Amino acid sequence: MAAPSSAPLRDSPFAHTYSIIARDRTTGEIGVAVQSHWFAVGTVVPWAQAGVGAVATQALTNPAFGHKGLELMSKGVPPREAVERMVGEDEGREHRQLALIDAKGDSYAYTGKRCVACAGHASERDLSVQANMMLRATVWDAMASAFRRAEGPLAERMLAALEAAEGEGGDARGRQSAALVVVRGESTGKVWKDRSIDLRVDDHPEPLQELRRLLGVHRAYESMDAGDAAMGAGRMEEALHHYSKAEAMLPGNAEVAFWHAVGLANIDRFEEAVPLFRRAFEAEPNWKVMVPRLRTVGMLRMGEGEASRLLQ
Repeated sequence: MAAPSSAPLRDSPFAHTYSIIARDRTTGEIGVAVQSHWFAVGTVVPWAQAGVGAVATQALTNPAFGHKGLELMSKGVPPREAVERMVGEDEGREHRQLALIDAKGDSYAYTGKRCVACAGHASERDLSVQANMMLRATVWDAMASAFRRAEGPLAERMLAALEAAEGEGGDARGRQSAALVVVRGESTGKVWKDRSIDLRVDDHPEPLQELRRLLGVHRAYESMDAGDAAMGAGRMEEALHHYSKAEAMLPGNAEVAFWHAVGLANIDRFEEAVPLFRRAFEAEPNWKVMVPRLRTVGMLRMGEGEASRLLQ
């Protein structure tokens, strides 16, 4: 009889794909990024927990590996031992591909003998890349090289690895979905703060291009969040800095333009704010109703005359 972690092959979702799990040595962040010619790959392949590690379970996927892998690592079981224990209990092991990385950067991967070619993996400190049903056997090494060369935050470096896989031909069947998850290296004890990035492209002709676009939007809204926090604390100059940064990243976004305008108005730069308010109103007239509402709760510092002029 198969152990509880085993999943019957008939119940195993396909995830013939390429993925990367990695750790940032500077920040301690841990992440998973994946692309596949399969719908909503982000629902089955990537698993991550702050302060614990990350898991990528793919090929004929055993979803139980995600939860079980994190559970074992949370108890101090090294990735290699955890992988060997899980695949050893799984009757479908030869069809599986599995990779784990822990919060210390130790990684280990497994590729079953009956994974569809081209299939393989490369694991090292702070990094593991794995792929199956690829057009070429150069994919996983290209991913590892791209990650090492890339600069910037962990998410952008992992995305560079996915793009390198695509540059080598990627999935032999094409492309359909992608996902990107990043968690903190140490848990805050607040789950909603521990997962800093969680992006999915479930069905798209160019999922990596869309994932990169979404990551850019995410970065802009990080600045928006910082601006909101500063505004709430009464630090208006700081809020304006963050809103300006967000607008530079998303120049066509009405919400970003509106809050940038609010930041300007709140430090008595009303004339500079007017064109930004107008831009938001043109994109969505209902933004006008927010002006009196924000004035009422003290989030928009603007005189009655200025408000009337703005809304006329």
